[in-house]
Amino acid sequence: MRLSILDHGHRGRTRLFLTLTSKVSRVASPDIVKLLLYRPDFLTRPLLDLTAPAMRGESYWTAAEREFLAMSTARVHQCPFCLVTHAEMIRVAGHGEIDPDRPADARPELLAVQGFLEAVSRDAELDVAPLRDLPPNAVAEALNVNLVWNVVNRLANAFGFELLDGQLKSGTRALHRAGYRFPGFLLGADHGDLRASVFDQPAHTSVELRKAVATGDDVEEPWREYATLVRDASYRITDADVRRLTAAGRSEDEIFEVTVAAAVGAALHSFDAGRAASGT
Repeated sequence: MRLSILDHGHRGRTRLFLTLTSKVSRVASPDIVKLLLYRPDFLTRPLLDLTAPAMRGESYWTAAEREFLAMSTARVHQCPFCLVTHAEMIRVAGHGEIDPDRPADARPELLAVQGFLEAVSRDAELDVAPLRDLPPNAVAEALNVNLVWNVVNRLANAFGFELLDGQLKSGTRALHRAGYRFPGFLLGADHGDLRASVFDQPAHTSVELRKAVATGDDVEEPWREYATLVRDASYRITDADVRRLTAAGRSEDEIFEVTVAAAVGAALHSFDAGRAASGT
């Protein structure tokens, strides 16, 4: 990954957990796990509080259909790590109701909400007419799925997630069995919901900076260009973008916080727009 802290900066109990699980599975811990277990009280706890019910809680949509919506979000963000992972998760969680290689065969209700969510993710004009035959809870549940992966896809692109040999099958099956949950002893303190945790608590960066990069308003240098890429085109981020920030004297923890704040801010903006348009 592009930040060494995400590979080697974990707390002692987390390092032990990562070592043990890697030995048991005989596969190195995936980048998504290493991200989520780095400073989990900043991002992970509130994010997983959204993710577990969105992906595996009671829903109008099957687990495989929710994975399909997540895969569609990955396609919008041009995130190869998430695209491949969710395609495999469809196979793991599904019962033949949807084939990731034949999306046009999905039930019409799913294709209708997929189109709406893709527009939400792109901050495009939102047409709610295709949703008219869906119950309100179905749209709300789909928006929750979209919110989670609009955050994660941006982070995966920005931090340079890669899949190593053996990680896809072992990782997706372990994640499915766990229901997108992590052991509580790894998750740290509860600092409120996603907005409060990322934008309001004390950290290496100021509250003002994190709120600014979330919206793009009055962002100071050297953060402006980088934060814009995270929000609008995370797939274009390269190692050079991160090196430019470190060369300017910014620490990896500051880069981590600004990246998270920009990703969460963009995702919440889209989520709020989707809810307002759909009346959910």
